[in-house]
Amino acid sequence: MVIFSLIIAALAKLLSPVLGLSTQQSFPPALSPDEERECFHKMKSGDEDSRQKLILHNLRLVSHIVRKYYSTSKNQEDLVSIGTIGLVKAVDTYNIDNGTRFATYAAKCIQNEILMSFRAERRHASDISINETIDVDRDGNPLSYIDVISSDENVAEETERKIMSERAMRCIKTALTLREQQIIKMRYGLCGSDQLTQREIADKLGISRSYVSRIEKSALEKLKSALG
Repeated sequence: MVIFSLIIAALAKLLSPVLGLSTQQSFPPALSPDEERECFHKMKSGDEDSRQKLILHNLRLVSHIVRKYYSTSKNQEDLVSIGTIGLVKAVDTYNIDNGTRFATYAAKCIQNEILMSFRAERRHASDISINETIDVDRDGNPLSYIDVISSDENVAEETERKIMSERAMRCIKTALTLREQQIIKMRYGLCGSDQLTQREIADKLGISRSYVSRIEKSALEKLKSALG
């Protein structure tokens, strides 16, 4: 797997001048959602061909990100190679059951891989300032290291928060009883409910506050266990 990942990254760098970063027509077409899901299921069973197919058919995503965010960079070929390593990591770590589209998750991994390369360059070149201009955005405004770092970290945090929120909501629906779901939703203002105190929930349901507290505590323990 490691050897194949390195070969893919090398090929992406080698072919980028031939294929042209200005177009994605020469890249393998994107897989349909059904094809993508099937490949991930087969990959879980150890099918290396499906893994390679997922990588090859998502190379256009690497090209898209490099063209969109680093269009004036002098090292686009290197960025394609680095971004492809991020794509390989995305394929290897993606959980098809987490509710997030693979393209969204892969884009984060690709951006993070490029970001890490910027950080490594900064560590090995003490004369480089984080405020130094490294590129320009689509409007022609200067783009510095600190802009890239801040932007990518916010995207990563937001994506991670979304994944965890979706996972928590699934656990609420599958791990809790209807009464526990009702109390947790009211207690924390979920699904459009107003956030209420234990006393307000008790008055609304006609039960004691201590009973609400016990149900809430039990529900949170179940969620903790379900979320690992």
